[in-house]
Amino acid sequence: MGWSRFRRKGKLNQTKPWHRTSFKKPGRKIERVTKKQRLRIRETPFMTQGSENTAPTDFTFTPSPDQSAATPVRHPVVIIGAGPVGLAAALDLAQRGRKVVVLDDDNTVSTGSRAICWAKRSLEIMDRLGVGDALVEKGVTWKKGKVFFGEEQLYAFDLLPEEGHRMPAFINLQQYHFEAYTVREVLKHPEIDLRWNNKLVGVENREDGVTLILETPDGEYRLAADYMLAADGARSTTRRLLGLDFKGQVFKDRFLIADVIMKADFPTERWFWFDPPFNKGQSALLHKQPDDVWRIDLQLGWDADPEEERKPENVIPRLKAMLGDDVEFELEWVSVYTFQCRRLEKFRHGRIFFIGDSAHQVSPFGARGANSGLQDIDNLIWKLDLVLAGKAPESLLESYHDERAFAADENILNSTRSTDFITPKSDASRAFRDAVLDLARDHDFARKLVNSGRLSLPSTYSESGLNSPDSPTSTNDRFIGQMLPGAPCADAPVTVDGKESWLLHHLGGDFCGLYFARTDETAESLAQLRESLAALEVPVRLVPIFPPGSDTPAGALMDSPQLMTEARYDARPGTFTLIRPDQHVTARWREADPQAIRGALHRALGKGLAAADAETVNEGTAA
Repeated sequence: MGWSRFRRKGKLNQTKPWHRTSFKKPGRKIERVTKKQRLRIRETPFMTQGSENTAPTDFTFTPSPDQSAATPVRHPVVIIGAGPVGLAAALDLAQRGRKVVVLDDDNTVSTGSRAICWAKRSLEIMDRLGVGDALVEKGVTWKKGKVFFGEEQLYAFDLLPEEGHRMPAFINLQQYHFEAYTVREVLKHPEIDLRWNNKLVGVENREDGVTLILETPDGEYRLAADYMLAADGARSTTRRLLGLDFKGQVFKDRFLIADVIMKADFPTERWFWFDPPFNKGQSALLHKQPDDVWRIDLQLGWDADPEEERKPENVIPRLKAMLGDDVEFELEWVSVYTFQCRRLEKFRHGRIFFIGDSAHQVSPFGARGANSGLQDIDNLIWKLDLVLAGKAPESLLESYHDERAFAADENILNSTRSTDFITPKSDASRAFRDAVLDLARDHDFARKLVNSGRLSLPSTYSESGLNSPDSPTSTNDRFIGQMLPGAPCADAPVTVDGKESWLLHHLGGDFCGLYFARTDETAESLAQLRESLAALEVPVRLVPIFPPGSDTPAGALMDSPQLMTEARYDARPGTFTLIRPDQHVTARWREADPQAIRGALHRALGKGLAAADAETVNEGTAA
């Protein structure tokens, strides 16, 4: 159905008009809208005080005893920034029993919806951190989308057509809701010291630690840390203080973001237009959010004046051209932005690690920004925990940059290709783009070339030095499918003691051995394997999984058919998969070989990297 025909069929419901010039939500009588008030009016009824679903959005500065200490108090880990990435990092550390200080220069969650698309892998990470269910319950779940050229629909897509996954392909959820729910979980952990109105104004990065200078309403004070995580966003103060800058590309185009409150019956899908009739020669994007809020992105062109374009008197006519003159809506939040695909050359600088937007930036098409930041912390925290515990060498921390810079480059490449396709900068590239769109009406091969944003997928660290390569002894032993070393584990339904469960709930947090038991597996053989894994330099927790219909021991998993398929684990009876604490595969075998497992674990702890570094140093000395 074409867009104009969709509008004419009355799919947009009328709502009572809201006659206001400020961006506040309906139903709240506020004479003057301050930043803190915008946060309060954003709270939905289920977040009212006293409800079990209360999620606070603004906070009071509380002085810390550290401010009056004679010398800087030293903490194992300090995080700068209480956005989604910094808060998730703190939760991950706290779950491992690590004390952590989180500092933010504000006293609220974010203003404006900002990031809204949260991918399946991010939801799995947040599920492990205790917030997944709350996010999914509040968010708008979606997996389908449509791509239009002009008024005509070119094709539709489904991002997760197969069954058997706990988390959806995506949810749409405003960043302020994401942060509020995460803060609520943070406040349950005594290991986390969350300090608001603590602004970083100075930093000294030394070989043995970091010293920070912080500005608060009560004055400045100093703090020391063994390690510091910079999660302070695209305009990172940490990056500026260290004199670091991004390398990459800034695209010469401007886009309008408008969060619009309206009642509409559009499907819960991602709709993208090339050259729509309401924004000729440009592009547009429509997404549904909770609370009857709709995200609309409109391409403006490089010559657009950002200050003029964000004024309501200019925004409203553009939206009416899209939605129709008879549709009543209200503006909640408006911004104008440009695309940047850039990253730091190194994500680690001594004792300081850059995570999230402070380390890398991509265009929003594909939802790779915040999702990639959550994968950063998923990658880093288990490594930092093992180094702090003295169970892994410092070289393991270097693998954070190696793996996540690889992922950032992958995201930047995909984001750059999307942006080049969406915003062609020459007559030749536009002619190619439009020819592809014309062909896509009737030809499947052309649809694969249409790029309205390759949506976020987790990275597979296929080139990581922590992996142990497959070593089949015969052609029959070769693995197929996606669970190669470096890949994030696929979820699947399982049964435990007669109760339904999910595989990922039994993996992660520590090193695990996923063992596909034989039908005639004995309790003695399992006990022997479990003991050998527990005796390794870092214990590996055995997770046995039995074929459907087996008589399983207490606590063991029973397989579902999805696990045995090529698309998941390509497992046979006897297959053993070594899984890292971040739920990424690091090695796999057709038979559980204790010596091979020992060697793969040694490598996954970065000790192979340490040996390689030492060998390089020795060669340099000899030379």
